[in-house]
Amino acid sequence: MLRVAVVGSGPSGVYAAQSLVQQREVPGVLVDVLDRLPAPYGLVRYGVAPDHEKIKSLTGSLRSVLEDERIRFLGNVEVGGPALPTARLREMYHAVVYCVGAAQDRHLGIPGEELPGVHSATAFVSWYSGHPDAAQAPFDLSGVASAVVVGAGNVAVDVTRILARGVPELAPTDMPQAALGALAASRVRAVSMVARRGPSQGKFTTKELRELGTLQGVGVRVDPAELAPDPAYGDPDAAAALPAVARRNLEVLRAWAAAAPVEAERNITLRFYLRPVEVLAGPDGRVAGVRFERTAPDGLGGVGGTGVYEDVPAQLVLRSVGYRGAPLPGLPFDPVTGTVPHAAGRVLREGRAGVGEYVAGWIKRGPTGVIGTNRPCAKETASSLLQDAAALARRMLGQDPLDALRAAGLSPVQWPGWLAIETAEADLGRSLGRRSVKIPDWAGLLGAAGA
Repeated sequence: MLRVAVVGSGPSGVYAAQSLVQQREVPGVLVDVLDRLPAPYGLVRYGVAPDHEKIKSLTGSLRSVLEDERIRFLGNVEVGGPALPTARLREMYHAVVYCVGAAQDRHLGIPGEELPGVHSATAFVSWYSGHPDAAQAPFDLSGVASAVVVGAGNVAVDVTRILARGVPELAPTDMPQAALGALAASRVRAVSMVARRGPSQGKFTTKELRELGTLQGVGVRVDPAELAPDPAYGDPDAAAALPAVARRNLEVLRAWAAAAPVEAERNITLRFYLRPVEVLAGPDGRVAGVRFERTAPDGLGGVGGTGVYEDVPAQLVLRSVGYRGAPLPGLPFDPVTGTVPHAAGRVLREGRAGVGEYVAGWIKRGPTGVIGTNRPCAKETASSLLQDAAALARRMLGQDPLDALRAAGLSPVQWPGWLAIETAEADLGRSLGRRSVKIPDWAGLLGAAGA
């Protein structure tokens, strides 16, 4: 019997567990899926926007894996902390697979970024998704008329959409009641989503981009003059050479730019070739706007500054310029790539691959790809682990890891505890006249789980 710990219950962790128990080469593999949170599913629960119910329905397939009798979910277990150092975890299992994602957001690195009213898109997403770490930092949108979102990926599109979307469209989702109330009190009427490069270099997908044009009471504006500098915008040959997604994005943006402006309650403006250089403060010391420098293509695939500046007013600034992994105490870490060094998923220490420690997901390859990308990534790691199975199984283990975790002072939330949280959230939704509503704080989650 091979006992394996998978750290992280998001898609990469669940797919790793699935690959380990469903293979036939090494019989008798048992997997404990550990998570710092008492709830499973990682970014599918706490990162996918609440109004994207089709993507969130992926929890159904993740659930079926975690309900496998060979897999045990153990939430409310922090790996790398004082109670459970990584070295101790390694003693409890034959092997450990780290699927801890990329938890840190990148900064703009410009003056004024520390001003009140400037946040990461990650923090905003965590808040409206009900992440318990965000409960102590709620967003007050009652004094915000204009918002700036810096970035050109799907997360930037998500937060732009949530800021502009009407509450009646969000009420049927599982968004926490406090976040829904804050959005109901929002005075946001203008959202600018700003990219430093051109439209053909946007990282958003066409489905998410097009969705901005379907919001009730919301107008979408694009200035043709900001699209024109893109070499692919006016050159059919250059456009034809683009990936299919970029070509479709250009078609959507071209249609919006050509459309006559319409009066709308709220407006989204997509801006291009603007690089943030400073966050501006108002008389109250809070953010009042962002100063951008106009950029232009440099002929090498990048952009350069032009020395022309523009100030965009905003009482809320959300940066969405990417993620990076965070070091986990006890594991090697490459600060340049923000990943754990590895060879086919085997953790490298001083350039050498050992047996017993593995990585999968974003901490392995960086924050790239979509949810489905995690499946082949996890399968590769599981394959490496299974190749090492004979050597791993020689080591004798002690007590059941669950007993060891409890002896260390931890209170793991097992699958019945998670089901109790689901029931409590369904009850909360009914009491509010809504569908299931997330419990957004640690005390509420642990209380519902009976931990």
